[in-house]
Amino acid sequence: MALMALGIDIILPAFDNVREAFDLEEGSTEPGKLITFYFIGIAFSQLIFGPLADRFGRKRILYIGIFIYMVGATGSALATSMNMLLLFRVIWGVGAAGARVVATAVIRDRFEGNVMAKAMSEVMAVFVLVPVIAPSLGAGLMGFLPWESIFWFCLIWAMVIFLWSFRLKETLKPEHTKNFNWQTTRSSYSRVIKNRICFSYTLASIFLQAVFVMYLTCCELMIGDILGRGDQFPIIFGCVAASFAVGALLNGQIVIRYGIRQVLRSASLFLNLGSSILLVITLLGNGVPNFWIFIPMLAIVLSNFMFIMPNLNTAALIPVGDIAGSASALTSASRMGFGALLGGVVGSQVQISLTPFVIGTLIFTCLTTLFIYIAEPSTKEAVIQS
Repeated sequence: MALMALGIDIILPAFDNVREAFDLEEGSTEPGKLITFYFIGIAFSQLIFGPLADRFGRKRILYIGIFIYMVGATGSALATSMNMLLLFRVIWGVGAAGARVVATAVIRDRFEGNVMAKAMSEVMAVFVLVPVIAPSLGAGLMGFLPWESIFWFCLIWAMVIFLWSFRLKETLKPEHTKNFNWQTTRSSYSRVIKNRICFSYTLASIFLQAVFVMYLTCCELMIGDILGRGDQFPIIFGCVAASFAVGALLNGQIVIRYGIRQVLRSASLFLNLGSSILLVITLLGNGVPNFWIFIPMLAIVLSNFMFIMPNLNTAALIPVGDIAGSASALTSASRMGFGALLGGVVGSQVQISLTPFVIGTLIFTCLTTLFIYIAEPSTKEAVIQS
C-alpha cells in the first residue's frame, strides 16, 4: 500500500519543475494528469491481476507488480517529453496495482466482517500516512538533487519492499484456487456485478474516489496559487494527510463497536454536512475563501473519508469472499478508473476559483450517500454481521 501512495504524493511538489522541464504554461493543469494517468494504470490492470492472484497465489503477483513498478519509475526518471512521462506513469500505475490487489486480497483471506474492516482501516492508515511525509521528502530531495531524483527514490523504495516481502507467507487457500480463463473470469466478475450489495457499495466508492482524485490533481494549484501558500505546500498537504491517518486509526476501533453499516450511514451523512459547509464558506469568499477557515474544514471533510472508504471496501467484498482476488480487482478498478476520470474532469476546471471544487465535492458525496443507502440489505438478505 505504501508503494502505491508514494507514487502519488512524492511528485506533488515537482509540478512547477514539470511545467518548466516540458515548456508548459505557468499555472498549467497538465501536471495534474500525472496523478490521473497513474490512477488509470492502477485501475484497469487490476482486472488482470485479480484473476491471476486467484490462480497463481498472492506472492507471485506481488513480485510481478513490483517489477513493473520499478520499470515505470525508471522510465519516468528518463522521460524526455510530457507524453513519454505520462506513458510511464501509466506503466508505473500498472505495477502499483499488483501490490494493491494483493494487499486487499490478503486481508480478505485472513479476516471477515468487522474484524476485516478493522484490518482494512489499519492498512489504509499506512496508505494515508505516506502523504504526511512524501511531499516534504520530495521537496527535500529536490533541494539538492535534480527533480527526477524523486523517481529514482521510488525505484529504491520498491527494491526494499521487494526484499522485505520474502518474509510473507502465501495466504490463498488451495481450495479457493481458480482456473485462469475467460469463462472463469467472466463468471467471477458477473457475480460481483449481480450482487446488489457489492455493486452498490462499489458505486458509492467511485464517487468518493472522485473527490479524492479531484483533491490530489488540483491541491498544488489550490494551495499554492489560489490560496497563496505555495511555499508552505508540503507542510499543509502533510497536515491534511495526517487527518486521514487519524481517521483511519479511529475507524478501526469504532467499527468494531458499532458495526460497518452503522458507521457507513452516520459517516456519510456527516460527510454531506461538511461538504455543504465547504460550499458556503467558498461562496461567501467569492471562490477564494479564508485560508484559516477553509483548510481546517477541508481536513475534517477529507478525514471523514477514512470512516467510509475502508468500510466500503470491506462491505463490498464480504458477500464474495471465495473470489477475493477477482472481486477486489473489479471493485477497485471501477473505483479508481471511473473515480479518476470523474475527479480529473472536475479538477481540471479549478483554475482561479475553488467553487468548481466544492460544488463537485458536494455532488459526489451526496451520490456516495445515496448508494450507501441503496446497498442496505433487507433483514433477510443481511450478510454483514456484527
